[in-house]
Amino acid sequence: MKVKVSRKEHFNAAHRLFNAAWTDEENERVFGKCSNPNYHGHNYELIVSLTGETDPATGYVYDMKKLSDLIKENILKQFDHKNLNLDTQYFKALNPTAENIAMVIWRILRQRIDEKYELNVRLYETERNFVEYPVH
Repeated sequence: MKVKVSRKEHFNAAHRLFNAAWTDEENERVFGKCSNPNYHGHNYELIVSLTGETDPATGYVYDMKKLSDLIKENILKQFDHKNLNLDTQYFKALNPTAENIAMVIWRILRQRIDEKYELNVRLYETERNFVEYPVH
């Protein structure tokens, strides 16, 4: 029987949504205030979930301390209190939309978590707006 376990974390980051091939007017029309040339920020809420079989010896699907450490070391250290466009390698050429941020986080963690676990990332950009990756 499979069980899903989840870890919630928070990070604060600034970003600007824009397409460098477009004019400022076009970017403003498509992205609105999110295309402010001086950037804007969010208090992101991140939920990372793993689904798998429980280990008969421990009763765990996955050691939550280990999951917490993986998120802190590989995501929070890189994204928290950063300008995603300027301070991270991931968004130099990738628009840092919530969708893209969630996919990047998933890719980073997927490299470090055994494939036997189903990995899901839910990212809240605001209290009411969130994305989930992947979608099954």
